Amino acid sequence: MDYFYFQGIGQDSHRFLSDNSPNDALSRPLILGGTIIPSAPPMDANSDGDVLFHALTNAISGVTGVNILGDIADQLCLEQGVTDSRVYLDRALQDLNDIELIHVSFSIECLRPKLAPHIPAIKTSVASALKIAPSAVGVTATTGEGLTGCGRGEGIAVLCTLSVRRPN
Repeated sequence: MDYFYFQGIGQDSHRFLSDNSPNDALSRPLILGGTIIPSAPPMDANSDGDVLFHALTNAISGVTGVNILGDIADQLCLEQGVTDSRVYLDRALQDLNDIELIHVSFSIECLRPKLAPHIPAIKTSVASALKIAPSAVGVTATTGEGLTGCGRGEGIAVLCTLSVRRPN
């Protein structure tokens, strides 16, 4: 079969909640790619703040042309109370139709938490969400030499590229 190959790119970032945030907010976990990262501050967000799933959702939107993070996610989160970023990702996946995901790669910028021990679990979680092999998921992390707020420990930024194909 003959295929047309193309890419999508997505980005997202959130700052950490401050120490003077309400206790119920501070008790939320940090979630990256559907994986709970223990002993880390949560993101300041209306949703669960999963910046990795948000960047992935944006990359899928770049492929499909249907923006999920915005009006659709706002309706789910603010009007229906859905804060699980996996729901936003699942909604984006519905628009792929005959487009097949081949590979996804994430570059995460943060000073904290240290992500190396969590990368295998993140890859497995993302692969499961996308129904692809963990070997088709790349995850790297950097501090960016502290040149940005995320590299100085103020939050987390994620860049995602997505390789896809569809039949011609």
